[in-house]
Amino acid sequence: MRLCVMTLALALVAPAAAPVALAQHFSPAPLPRAGPPRAEERVEVPPPPFTDGIFPCTSCHATLKVNRVRRPLADMHGDIVLAHDEQHRWCLDCHDPDNRDWLHLASGEKVPFEQSYLLCGQCHGEKLRDWRAGVHGRRTGEWNGHKGYLLCAHCHNPHQPRFRAVTPKPAPARPSAAK
Repeated sequence: MRLCVMTLALALVAPAAAPVALAQHFSPAPLPRAGPPRAEERVEVPPPPFTDGIFPCTSCHATLKVNRVRRPLADMHGDIVLAHDEQHRWCLDCHDPDNRDWLHLASGEKVPFEQSYLLCGQCHGEKLRDWRAGVHGRRTGEWNGHKGYLLCAHCHNPHQPRFRAVTPKPAPARPSAAK
């Protein structure tokens, strides 16, 4: 009520300023950003789902010479089958060649595994947007407050991100008619 009286008084005294005052008080709140988080913004996520005994990667890779040649992995990681744009992608497109405990963006910027959503979001921007909004993936927390997220790798194998086809189950039996 007080706002309406003040706006009306402003309109009588300074008619040109009234629309600005109304817009300031009645404009909708800004929409949340859909893009990647700012550098200072941290998203709370649980630790990435590493295979036991694999991380930190530098426990083995620190003493190995970096081999940038695209090839089948034979000595170690032979169980990893790349089915994620495998015609154009390879391990070092995502894993940092100089420090394997980090990932890297297309720009070369290093990102920790806890921020792997930034790496995935480079190609899957619409999924990142939906993930941040709580539409894709799993988010816990308060509606308008603190939130926790799962990383893409908690649901998708980053080397084979498609879910396997699920065989549909038969429809449930209808309950018998009540007598």
